[in-house]
Order: sequence, then C-alpha cells, then structure tokens
Amino acid sequence: MLVNRLQKRFRHLKKWANRTGAGVFRLYDRDIPEIPLVLDCYGDSTLLHDAALAGALYRRPYEKDEVDEGFWLAAMKDSAAQALGIDPQRIFLKQRQRQSGASQYEKLGNAHFTKKVSEGGLVFKVNLSDYLDCGLFPDRRLLRAMVRRESLEKRVLNLFSYTGTFSVYAAAGGAASTDSVDLSNTYLAWAQENFSLNGFTAGLLQMRDFFSGGSPVRRPPVRSTESAHKLIRADALVFLEKAAAAGKKWDIIILDPPAFSNSKKMTDNFDLRRDKTEIIRRCLALLTPAGKLILSINTRRFRTTALELEDQLANVHVTDLGSRVIDEDFRGKKMPGSFMLEYFTTNQHE
Repeated sequence: MLVNRLQKRFRHLKKWANRTGAGVFRLYDRDIPEIPLVLDCYGDSTLLHDAALAGALYRRPYEKDEVDEGFWLAAMKDSAAQALGIDPQRIFLKQRQRQSGASQYEKLGNAHFTKKVSEGGLVFKVNLSDYLDCGLFPDRRLLRAMVRRESLEKRVLNLFSYTGTFSVYAAAGGAASTDSVDLSNTYLAWAQENFSLNGFTAGLLQMRDFFSGGSPVRRPPVRSTESAHKLIRADALVFLEKAAAAGKKWDIIILDPPAFSNSKKMTDNFDLRRDKTEIIRRCLALLTPAGKLILSINTRRFRTTALELEDQLANVHVTDLGSRVIDEDFRGKKMPGSFMLEYFTTNQHE
C-alpha cells in the first residue's frame, strides 16, 4: 500500500516541485490510516539518486511492542526505498511523541547527515538524521514567501527563530534589518550558516549586547563593522520585556512559537495555550503604527480563529491567512493556524 501511494504522490508532485523550486516537499502524511507516517522529500525530484527522505511515525492510539515497532519501521523504510529507488541509508524515520516538556528540537543522534536544499531561489541547510525536525518546515513555505514580499525596507523581528529561515526570506526581500531571537546556540549558528549560504552576513549577539549597542560576533570575521542582520541569544519572553523597556519598535514581527517549552535556559516555562494572548499583546506593543504581526500556531492541542483573536485583543484587525499559504503538497491536509495582525485603521473600521 505504501509503495503504491508514494509512487502516485511522487508522480503528482515532481513536476510542480521542479517548476516552483520546492527543494523540500511533503510526500506523504498519514494518507493510509494503517500507516501513520509523515514523509518529506529533500532534494531535486529529477535526481532521486541524490534525494533523501525524512519523516516520523506519529504516536499510535494504542501500545505497540518496541521490537515490533522497530521491525515495522524497517519494513516501511524498505517500502519507501523500493517505491522511489532511493538508497535506504538516505531514508530517516523517527518516532514523533507528544511533547510533555523540553524542546521539540531536542537532539536525537549524531549521524550528521546534512544537505543543502533550494526553496524559492534560496538555499538552506537541513539535517535529516539528528533531530526530529530537519530545519526547514515545508508547510510554512508560502508564509515565508509572504514575509519576503512584505519585507522591503522593513525592520523585522523573528521570535523563536529556530534556523532563521523566515529571517533569510526577509533579508532576500530587502529588509532594512532582521533581528532573530532564539535560546539555542546550535540553532543560532545554523541560522548564521543559512544567511551565509544566501550571501548575507549575520552577527551573533547576547541579549545584553543587543540592548547596549555592543558589536555582534561573526564567524568567520567579515570586513563590515556592522551587520543589518542580528542573531540574538535570548529567552523570547525576556527579550520582549527588555525591548518594551528600551522603546524598540519593528515594522514586522514573526511569532512562530513552540506549543510548549520548559528549557532550563528559560526563566519560566512557556505554554502556548496558556500564554498565547499575553505574548501576542507584547508583540503588538512593539509594532510601529502600520506594523504587522505574522502569527503561526502549529499545535494540534487547540485551534483559534481570527474572530476569537479579535475578541481577545483591543483595536486589532486579524486576517486568517489559511487559504493563502496552502501549497500543492498540503492540499487537503491540516495546516497550522496562520494569521496577520494589524492595528485598526479608519478604513478597516468602516
């Protein structure tokens, strides 16, 4: 069943992927109830010998013996290899468990299977072997493209920035500056590499240096004495407090938070369901009058709507971006909630 489904989906998507430059695309997402896998294809779909697959087994609604599960996953890997003619050593399947704490980006191994993949004329590094998520979420592809279109000469803040893909898109769109905030040194360094792959220089800073005007650290050194693109190691919640106290403002803020995090580096745990409204309000307070907050809510634990968000927030217009950011490989699939929040203008009131 899996062989037939993968072959059918690949035939459907490969021409679209080549035409649009989607170097990563969703090939399979629990299409068959008995096979609860998600699989993404990485690489040029016309050069399958150099392509790779990565994905995960979603948590089953029943207990299954670990040994049996291991045999089952191995069989699924062999089926995927047979379907597409990809070396099984280039197929990576993990188990996606419901997060009870820690980070969704926790490291799982040290195989270091990395690739450089293209998207929208840009290049990004992905790691298929060592983390549950590989560094580039294909379901956010059109949202990233929207950020690029909105970013010309804008100051952009990217919170929970992960590997910096939204920030790179903003830079490619001509952003005046980008500030990317994350607690992980690993992901900030990864983001710096993504900037470099696309011809941009991004400096690494501690939060205190950002607010004191200190110089960013660059690896390797560059000639410029200052970079328009900064990668800031900070707890996003603390950063928002400091930014408000310092009177900082941005034209675009990207908020794509995890559902939950209790990292030891954080001053407090973060629960999206509990803290959603508060963190949105803090972001809105940092927008310029014509600014835009781009919000992504990627959790199955709860859903929200534009009307619910407007009811919870004062003087804010919320646009549901859902239908605008569903690309070909995600049609008919459940997508993260995507919204654009702006202060009301007279025309919007009318």
